[in-house]
Amino acid sequence: MEYISTRNKNLQLGFKEIFLQGLAPDGGLFISKNIKKYSNNELNKMAKLNYIDLAKEIVSNFCEKDLHGKELEDIIKKSYSNFSVKNVVNIKKIGKFSLVELFHGPTLAFKDIAMQPIGNIYDEFNKSNNKKINVIVATSGDTGSAAISALNGKANLNVFVLHPDKKISNIQRRLMTTVESKNVFNIALKGNFDDCQKIVKDMFIDQEFRKKINMSGVNSINWARIIFQIVYYFFVGLKFLNKPINFSVPTGNFGDVYSGYVSKKMGLPIKKLIVATNENDILSRVINSGQYKPTKTKPSISPSMDIQVASNFERLLYDVVGQDDNKVKLLMDKLKNEGGYSLNKEELNKIKSDFCSSTVSDELTKQTLKNVYEQYQLLIDPHTATAFKAAELNSSDEEMLILSTAHPCKFSETVHQATGIEPKIPENIKNILNKKESYITLDNNLGAIKNYILERTKEI
Repeated sequence: MEYISTRNKNLQLGFKEIFLQGLAPDGGLFISKNIKKYSNNELNKMAKLNYIDLAKEIVSNFCEKDLHGKELEDIIKKSYSNFSVKNVVNIKKIGKFSLVELFHGPTLAFKDIAMQPIGNIYDEFNKSNNKKINVIVATSGDTGSAAISALNGKANLNVFVLHPDKKISNIQRRLMTTVESKNVFNIALKGNFDDCQKIVKDMFIDQEFRKKINMSGVNSINWARIIFQIVYYFFVGLKFLNKPINFSVPTGNFGDVYSGYVSKKMGLPIKKLIVATNENDILSRVINSGQYKPTKTKPSISPSMDIQVASNFERLLYDVVGQDDNKVKLLMDKLKNEGGYSLNKEELNKIKSDFCSSTVSDELTKQTLKNVYEQYQLLIDPHTATAFKAAELNSSDEEMLILSTAHPCKFSETVHQATGIEPKIPENIKNILNKKESYITLDNNLGAIKNYILERTKEI
């Protein structure tokens, strides 16, 4: 499998190279040059596989030259050995919908499903390399804790996590800041997630700095995140092969729902991918109107989606403009210099053939939390609630699968306010409430962040 950049399709790299680099040198995102499409006969055979075997089958398509049979299988088995359900995800029938619980990993969010194997892949690739890797992560709440859980204590590796100060939940923050590990550094940035993400991207683009610290990244810009998320789309989707299916996905950075798009390209019979946004609705606006223009980020009760620059949309954009890397670069330059870009009617119709989108306000999110509890005696988190409401707004004859991306206890205050019920905190993380936190608060300044990192990576 060869990989190219969305801004340079002449670039040809292998999986190991793009895994360690994270972001392409030109600022583009890596994508696979070819996508395997499964036949109906192959899909029927795959439907009989357990999660581990299915993961091995799907992921091997993307890294066969760098991670082989048993080597890949061992990584996958090890990665999911600490999940609380046997097959990694859990499916519940909720009225006419199917709720897909993706939060049974160590940090109670869907990010664990991709991040745990990524941590073990770093171990595998580091076996013959004594040079320390510095992983830089921006988080809107869940990615950071998942990255720390996967990477803390790893040999020859540091992880620096930037989160927006006072804009994530108490549990989300504590899952990061109470980890006692010498290779973990938490930074509370005086800004929003988009500010955190921009700083990380700027560091990737700075080739001198990037090489100096041997920088890598595990945000959803890393293609490995995408391929491990494809697996759960297949795992649940293959249970409904007799008819087309829709997925409703709460998303801010577009990585999760883009994995569903790749799943469709690989042959999974998905009719529509429903993009659920909160009032930070850039994805809803571009899908419905073709206008990609970030506005000011609004704080919400679904903070992991408080994003106005959805990085992974560039991967879809590459297909939408006919895989014209020069046009992608032109549009991304317009975004940077003019604050946005517009898609033409043909390009917009291409998006609408696979996606639809609804914006769900905080008020509607709270009402949905309450309704789901009263009707089904089930607590869900506010991000899942946006997807549930979007599913209702876009209901059809197809089977509707709603991705539930986080445990409700991570947003207990919001859930309690809406339902009157306090979500129970699982025993394995209760201790974080009493542990000492460790993090530094820094200004939204690229130079200050670079200096902080450089001071802690002098041996590179």
